Amino acid sequence: MSDRVEFAVMNGLGNKILVIDMRGRTDRVTPAAAVALAAEPATAFDQIMAIHDPKVDGTDAYIDILNCDGSKAQACGNGTRCVVQALASETGRKSFTFQTIAGILNAVEHQDGTISVDMGKPVFAWDKIPLSEEFHDTSRIELQIGPIDAPILHSPSAMSMGNPHAVFWVDRDPMTYDLERFGPLLENHPIFPEKANITLAHVTSKTSMITRTWERGAGLTLACGSAACAAGVSAARTGRTERKVTITVASSPNRGTLTIDWRPDDKVVMTGPAEWEWSGMVDPASGDWERDESGQAEAATP
Repeated sequence: MSDRVEFAVMNGLGNKILVIDMRGRTDRVTPAAAVALAAEPATAFDQIMAIHDPKVDGTDAYIDILNCDGSKAQACGNGTRCVVQALASETGRKSFTFQTIAGILNAVEHQDGTISVDMGKPVFAWDKIPLSEEFHDTSRIELQIGPIDAPILHSPSAMSMGNPHAVFWVDRDPMTYDLERFGPLLENHPIFPEKANITLAHVTSKTSMITRTWERGAGLTLACGSAACAAGVSAARTGRTERKVTITVASSPNRGTLTIDWRPDDKVVMTGPAEWEWSGMVDPASGDWERDESGQAEAATP
């Protein structure tokens, strides 16, 4: 078995994604390789999307998802769009069905290049999110940062989109909050036994909002698709918006947008772009890589 496999550096609204082709192999991208790749400026990422041969009939691939700290992730909407673009370019197909830890995901590439991913159904039960304390209504849980009489952030909506999320409602641009300071504290709060993605959401109309996310296992991220889904669903659930919203991702390089549609069948469909940057070869065990560019290879050993 060759040591190296093909990989692509891509992004979904700035969310840094490595798509690694592990088809035809029995090994996995190791946590050590993920940490090594994350440490290199050229290959620094938020999530690795490792494409494996399908395990279940009727699916096109099994997607193994890793965070930049080497931990497993259950879901990554922006990464799934990148996988769709990569496979659509390779095969000419437009629709795909993937298996992940979080379940089965269906996705389609549209004529305009945007990609829709069926992210499944939201989960609101406190023990399924999960939370460490029982809450009858998880649309508003008891959690705050700052002074008791004047908290900076408080009363988030909690839910799961295959991974745990807490959405804090703010009254101004989320970029004006020190999320880099608060994010680690909230991600690792004891109320989240499996940690959580932390999102600040500012509702601007019944059909629009602005978000910024501290991502579990990845830190301050330029975008997070499952967090956008959680924010859109939570906003509709609490009566702040309609069930279909346009979300401006504040930390995206161009403050790009995602459309989140919480459909009547309870499924959440996210639509947005994906972008290829460059490709190369990588050792999934060590993280050693080389870049393909104009017939030249730029080697690196993390």
